[in-house]
Amino acid sequence: MKKHTLRMLVNAFIALAVPAAWLYLVFSSKGGAFSATGLRSLRYFTVLSNLLEGAASVFFLIAGANKRLRPAADRLKYVAANAVLLTFFTVAMLLAPLYGPHGMFRGHNLWFHLLIPLIAGAEFLLLNDEPMSARDSLMAVTPVVLYGTVYTAVNLASGAPYPFDLYRFLQWGVWAGLGVFLLLLGTSFLIALGLRKGNQAIWRRSARS
Repeated sequence: MKKHTLRMLVNAFIALAVPAAWLYLVFSSKGGAFSATGLRSLRYFTVLSNLLEGAASVFFLIAGANKRLRPAADRLKYVAANAVLLTFFTVAMLLAPLYGPHGMFRGHNLWFHLLIPLIAGAEFLLLNDEPMSARDSLMAVTPVVLYGTVYTAVNLASGAPYPFDLYRFLQWGVWAGLGVFLLLLGTSFLIALGLRKGNQAIWRRSARS
């Protein structure tokens, strides 16, 4: 099977799996790791990053073999893969240890926190054939910058006890919360670099073989 055909199939799977998992969350009476169900779930970076990955997959399928649209589709896939992998690493390394793994990897959370991020990351690393630049790596952290800025601004404007602090990052104080935001921003950039460098290494090795 050609890599492009395989990539189209993977993106078709993601394009179906993401909205299915989200609709399950929307109409579920139990949010699991989420304290909000229904449309309120759109307040979470986890949900937004996965929906971005789903939308990027739909755009990739539409772009197909179109030479003018494909570069934009590949870059959007890079941004989306970086966003969902940040979700995975945040849950695995920060949220699960802090608040316990219960519910973090069950039901729709299994898809949002684990399966979709890992599939998206593997798809970009192994199947993307559009070289990304250092500028693209900077663009890849845009979702984190936008979400983190709005999240922090809304909570600071609301004041303690920060009713919109969904991830409870501000429970240790404003400066600690800002520190967590900067940590996540730095992590996102490192993930973006890892994706770009890993993809380049794989394709260089493939070209030599």
